[in-house]
Amino acid sequence: MRQKSQLCINEFNPDDVLEAVKTVIGPMPASLHEPIFKGNEWHYVKDCIDQGFVSSVGSYVKQFESEIAKYTGAKYAIATVNGTAALHLALILAGVKPGDEVLAPSLTFVATGNAISYIGATPHFVDSCEVNFGIDVGVLRLYLEQNTVIKNGHCFNKKTGCVIRAIVPMHVFGHPCNIAEIIKLAEEFKLVVVEDAAESLGSFYMGKHTGTFGLLGIFSFNGNKTITTGGGGVIVTDDDHIAERAKYLSETAKQPHNFSYIHNEIGFNYRMPNLNAALGCAQLECLPSFLKSKRALFHSYQKAFSGMDFVTIVREPPSCWSNYWLQTMLLNEKVASYQENIIKNFLNAGILVRPVWRPLHLLPSFASVPSAPLPVTTKLAQRLINIPSSAGLI
Repeated sequence: MRQKSQLCINEFNPDDVLEAVKTVIGPMPASLHEPIFKGNEWHYVKDCIDQGFVSSVGSYVKQFESEIAKYTGAKYAIATVNGTAALHLALILAGVKPGDEVLAPSLTFVATGNAISYIGATPHFVDSCEVNFGIDVGVLRLYLEQNTVIKNGHCFNKKTGCVIRAIVPMHVFGHPCNIAEIIKLAEEFKLVVVEDAAESLGSFYMGKHTGTFGLLGIFSFNGNKTITTGGGGVIVTDDDHIAERAKYLSETAKQPHNFSYIHNEIGFNYRMPNLNAALGCAQLECLPSFLKSKRALFHSYQKAFSGMDFVTIVREPPSCWSNYWLQTMLLNEKVASYQENIIKNFLNAGILVRPVWRPLHLLPSFASVPSAPLPVTTKLAQRLINIPSSAGLI
């Protein structure tokens, strides 16, 4: 069998990529990831309307939180209006303050950087690895050894003088990053771990659910996620005090009282409405079948691309169980220049695909923030293409 280094670019035909996907999903137009409503969604949402409990007061919110906690193995789950709000609040609860720096991958959705910035903190971007697209722990350790110093129990950036307070590992496309090694690194460099598990409900690292390794984790239930609440998110934690604070702050920091409105500190109107939670409860009932279908879809794509030298279908990392939220093609470096052409071919055929998010360090709003060298991130952004991933495709 030829080695990849021996592959001849003249043998590559971008049209073959489109045809391989069509063998799996058929010739009809397809979206990237559309929600599926096949269970009790209408019944539960109608129940909210019939009862009149459509906002954050209602039984479905507590039920949804309980079921998320049970499924992930977390002690507590606190539902929010979306994943970005969950991450913003989680970072506050982790002790991130204005002027702090927070380590985060550049290869992530913009919400990661935005949530850090809402606090007045600064994202500090680090590189990713090709194995799972998450933070490259070995490279990061060397970078921190050279560029930080531990003083009085805190990690300081030698160049800026700022405290690096936390690290936000991201489970890209639902594939678990090397979270166990990140936890060890965080302990060594006095960092709090807040997991951005927005995309990874149903994913496990060595048998433990993503989002439950750090002090806090967050998930998103946007319309394109594995399950959806329309708009919604959740914070998970095992810490009693943090869970209590999360609920309190998400409810505008209102003190319990029969009639008076007393707010002892600045809070946030981040509580998930009952309507959204009702939808989520119904979706959770279907989650096992969604995950089964998405795994079958991966195997179908893998088979369709098995004879193609220049394109690989991304599979779950070793010792992990992925939810395969977004099925992904990884182009060989030799044909990375064809990425835009391939995407246009799909769009012209009515099949929605997308490149990975533009790395955050390339966005104007983050152009001046601290950053480690990002060679792998830059190359991956030129090689990744997400393809139709809905559980209903198979």
